[in-house]
Amino acid sequence: MALAADRPAASDFPTLDREGVVYLDSAATSQTHRAAIAAMDAYYEQHRASVHRGVYRIAVEATELYEGARERVAAWLNTPARSTVFTKNASEAINLVAYAWGGANVGPGDTVVVTEMEHHSNLVPWQLLCERSGATFAYVPIDDEGRLQLDELDRLLQTGTVKVVAVAHVSNVLGTINPVADIVARAHAAGAIAVVDGTQAVPQLPVDVAALGADFYVWTGHKAYGPTGIGILHADPAVLEATPPFLGGGHMISNVTLDGSRWAEIPAKFEAGTSPIAEAAGLGAAIAYLQDLGMDTLRAHELDVTAYALERLRTVPGLTIDGPADAADRGALVSFTLDCAHPHDVAEIVARRGVCVRAGHHCAQPLMQRLGVAATTRASFAIHTTRDDVDQLVTALGDVVDLFGD
Repeated sequence: MALAADRPAASDFPTLDREGVVYLDSAATSQTHRAAIAAMDAYYEQHRASVHRGVYRIAVEATELYEGARERVAAWLNTPARSTVFTKNASEAINLVAYAWGGANVGPGDTVVVTEMEHHSNLVPWQLLCERSGATFAYVPIDDEGRLQLDELDRLLQTGTVKVVAVAHVSNVLGTINPVADIVARAHAAGAIAVVDGTQAVPQLPVDVAALGADFYVWTGHKAYGPTGIGILHADPAVLEATPPFLGGGHMISNVTLDGSRWAEIPAKFEAGTSPIAEAAGLGAAIAYLQDLGMDTLRAHELDVTAYALERLRTVPGLTIDGPADAADRGALVSFTLDCAHPHDVAEIVARRGVCVRAGHHCAQPLMQRLGVAATTRASFAIHTTRDDVDQLVTALGDVVDLFGD
């Protein structure tokens, strides 16, 4: 079912108050909910102090905001708060795993496996790890409908050399929802760890990190109606405890002498320096909004919009859609190309009608090579997206066809 027609979803996001804005780029950055903005303002206006260090009232309040956000985020995704680490974004979270865990556990003769559909954030850190360690880098290809060829994953796992399997929960280009729990189980059966990039999944789908079983699961606040500047790493507590620190400095230690240091307990061991306090407060408020809304409700709404978009876009002459044909197999986005125009031209022309879409390689250049294109245009949806927004996109694409078509 779709979101109730009388719900003023757009009014929950201040940027959408601007006249003529049709925002279809939530896969890059979602709009920030008013509650998140208010929570950050409240921190700066009423509770401005460092966390974990002061015993005076506003410092205690700041700490409660920060740790309360951690507890809310962890509980929401059914994972322990003590192994929920705040980073500055999902890219840093994956680099943490690649440098800290990978540096301690991956070496010559080992294999790191990613997939052909990965965002650069879940690809480049693993390439760098292989360069540093002497490990082999391998990947799982996709088929022509944008689904992973899991028989190739099985072939790689059967070599007995795979240490890491890194996979996107939802592709940021194809929209493909990957069978993550199955992939994690296959990796574990072969003695490998599983790292899941959940940046597109968490804002769109009901996610249970414990049920998925991944050793590391990452996502970011700015795609989940929260602020920029905060990412989240969920990890198996035992794996995280055995992982050495990523960054050194204040807060991540229990004791320092001139002869050496001892580390703080998790998650503090991985949170060096001054914390993203306001960002955590904003993220906590955004998650409270999503909890109140209900992820099943959000998913139903976005599924309706995505199905409608697939239907309407297929009526545009010369337009090719990438990824699974069925909306049920997708996240809330559609990437496409037009025969008559380059994706950057498409994005610029539809922007004249206020339609905001993304054009480019979407930080997934190997996937673009697989698709045989340099770039695509991507429309991505959110809780505030309506069928009318999709209609405005299709109307604007008509302008492109009129301008560039035969």
